[in-house]
Amino acid sequence: MTTATLDATGALLEVYKRSGPVFTVGEGCRLIAEDGTRYLDFTAGIAVNALGYGSSVIADAIREALDAGLVHTSNLFHTRPAAELAEWLVERSFADRVFFCNSGAEANEAAFKFARRWAREQGGEQKTEIVAFHGSFHGRTMGALAATDRPAYQEPFRPLMPGVRFGEIGDVQGADRLIRRDRTAAVIVEPIQAEGGVLPVPPAFLKALRYLCDEAGALLIYDEVQVGLGRTGTLWAHEQAGVTPHLMTVAKPLAGGLPMGAVLMTDEVAQAIHPGDHATTFGGGPLVASAALATVKTIGAPAFLEEVQRKGHLLANLLQRLVLDHPSIRAIRGAGLIWGIEIDGAAGEVAARAMEAGLLVCSAGPNVVRVVPPLVIGDDELAEGVEILNEVL
Repeated sequence: MTTATLDATGALLEVYKRSGPVFTVGEGCRLIAEDGTRYLDFTAGIAVNALGYGSSVIADAIREALDAGLVHTSNLFHTRPAAELAEWLVERSFADRVFFCNSGAEANEAAFKFARRWAREQGGEQKTEIVAFHGSFHGRTMGALAATDRPAYQEPFRPLMPGVRFGEIGDVQGADRLIRRDRTAAVIVEPIQAEGGVLPVPPAFLKALRYLCDEAGALLIYDEVQVGLGRTGTLWAHEQAGVTPHLMTVAKPLAGGLPMGAVLMTDEVAQAIHPGDHATTFGGGPLVASAALATVKTIGAPAFLEEVQRKGHLLANLLQRLVLDHPSIRAIRGAGLIWGIEIDGAAGEVAARAMEAGLLVCSAGPNVVRVVPPLVIGDDELAEGVEILNEVL
């Protein structure tokens, strides 16, 4: 079945601008189309497929879960995979408790609810505001969209969740004016604004936000949906800044391609949440939790993270060489295996030419080409992909 045939069916709601080949097979860091054409993937399903395609680690975990017959039990009962996954995440983070859900947007929605519940428990019924930042992207559900700096996404759906104020990354004085003891429940920030152009947030600003939150009795939320779980070379992106949050949201690579999100939180926050305050039917189900546990154990191994760091340095050096040959490149920025190439021109056009040449990349805004390959990518594949970019830029 061709792309044209699929488009002609009209059954899928057109909320995505789908184009290009129809993929039928995935192998390592490559996708194979129906016509047999092979594509090197520098998108990883938009930072989801950290272990690439056809990972035996994930496949074995899913197979064992299926053999056990427990795909779903409901959260009225305990299951071992979810409990073990939560314990693993707690042992390797600032957090004491974990809530499982199904996506990054859902995780951010839950974080907002938990923050407001916590603020109310502190006696602050007026402490409902969320402070977010220009350039941010936290999802497309109503609350997450309200904290996402995309007017074009927001406008058709107003009124959105009230009580969201926006600041500028790096503007400490502006943040100080926004974060108020009498009204602020939480501040949400991405350590790297992935959708907003792959813009790393200065560690000093994260440190200032934590201080301002503590002074105002507000919670600091890190959105690590795209940059967490090894993407930057450390298990959590914020490790490199040395500033911990009160809550953190994760999702994309968590379950190896299956839908899963999570909110990690301190005991201080968890004690304000009571049975019935929040729920989700499928969150932490045995099958997805089994896949997630296998995934995070692989990513979290010290040797694996060291390899991501090494390959991140290699990729950075390869990308920096492009600047010498292409005056249209304004900047190259990122960390680990997430990088943005800011250009004079449309990133979408570069992505289209790259696809024709056998490389998949995506944009991060109108003029930033985003490079987010699987974390298992090889050195030769990195060099191959950058050479294709060199040809199409």
